[in-house]
Amino acid sequence: MPDFSDEAVRLAKVDLRITLLARRRALPGPLRRAAAERVRAALVDLVQRVRPELVTGYVPVGSEPGGPELPDVLAAALAPAGPPLLPVLRPDLDLDWAPYGGPGSLVAAGRGMREPSAGRLGPGAIAAAGLIVVPAVAVDRRGVRLGRGGGSYDRALARVGEGVLTVALLHDGELVDSVPSRPHDRPVRAVITPSDGLRMLAPPPGSPGTR
Repeated sequence: MPDFSDEAVRLAKVDLRITLLARRRALPGPLRRAAAERVRAALVDLVQRVRPELVTGYVPVGSEPGGPELPDVLAAALAPAGPPLLPVLRPDLDLDWAPYGGPGSLVAAGRGMREPSAGRLGPGAIAAAGLIVVPAVAVDRRGVRLGRGGGSYDRALARVGEGVLTVALLHDGELVDSVPSRPHDRPVRAVITPSDGLRMLAPPPGSPGTR
């Protein structure tokens, strides 16, 4: 028999995702760019305080927080330690990882992503990162993350060790009271928003991501 609770969670996620993505698309360009600058500044401040040897990032798509300049800003903040690792989407929707080599190293990929064209290190490369920056459509106050629906980051975050800082970049209004979740959903430990900067969160007790 079908698991109607799973289906109810799936539909609730779809509804929330549609609502928030529509809100993102409606953001005026100047407001979106100003928000991206503030998010990047808060992330740079975090990198300079934590001083991780390796960071994973991503290339924001469309109206995603951080803007297309995010990989370059991360690379500059990390220098001379080395570039961030960026995700490479595999056919099974899992994530491989490759070092960022500048804008010319990126190619168009599935789901509107841009990703490195060479230098893949394997899905397990994320385990060496000291700071993991992830995209999200929403995060709740327990750290439960709503993504795009492919499950890629849930798989990737399952490889991350305890104590590693995972931070999602959001627009204002996307840190919400509750995100529908199932046991396989991996929470994050912090978010960055334009107005509030870095905010640490508490994963649900007993969840796989509890630290």
